[in-house]
Amino acid sequence: MGIQSMPPAERPLERGISLGVQALSNIELLALIVRTGTRQGSALSLAEEIIGLCPEGLCDLGALQPEELKKISGMGDAKSMAVLSAVELGKRISASRRADRSVAGSPEEVAGLFMERLRGEKKEHFLCVCLNQKCEVLGWEEVSVGELASAPVHPREAFLKAVRMSAAGVIFLHNHPTGDPEPSKADFQVTDRLVQCGRLLGIRVLDHIIIGDGVYRSLGDLGVIPQDFYEGEHTV
Repeated sequence: MGIQSMPPAERPLERGISLGVQALSNIELLALIVRTGTRQGSALSLAEEIIGLCPEGLCDLGALQPEELKKISGMGDAKSMAVLSAVELGKRISASRRADRSVAGSPEEVAGLFMERLRGEKKEHFLCVCLNQKCEVLGWEEVSVGELASAPVHPREAFLKAVRMSAAGVIFLHNHPTGDPEPSKADFQVTDRLVQCGRLLGIRVLDHIIIGDGVYRSLGDLGVIPQDFYEGEHTV
């Protein structure tokens, strides 16, 4: 049955208008994003098939690729990009709202700022978070995106935003697509290299945090980076 054949009180659009979007189910929200269905089914049917691609819940939605969505009959480029754009916008809203002038007081706090941005990604993303002398977050940027196991990191790109913002310190983060945040030998090597480059630039590397699936590891906690930053007065 098409959505227009449903009673008005049961249609996602009308329900969203009268009750607020927070009252809509995940399927109804997705149906509003894809907007139209096909001859074989409604937008709600398409939304159900999209949810079917997420066996572990909505966290899987953020890791879907356009090619996966387009395997669903009726999901062309426009609909697929609409869904993925909505997911990406949600990630950016979450990261910007939580990170704006937040104080990096502990590895847990920093990991929490970017957990939803990075968990579930199928490729490795490497981020740089820039801090002022009070350890407030000035801004952040994605330095590089790699493949399943690694992201290429060059010190020139890693410190570019920090130099432009005259940051006093930086915290690096990257995710492990496997969900296991345990650092590799390469992670230790990259961290040591970035710490040395930061010293030459006069920008202190305060931590390097690896994000897994709901868990994290701080290389600072492991003794790779001095941890006095997280103690007492939070100043660089």
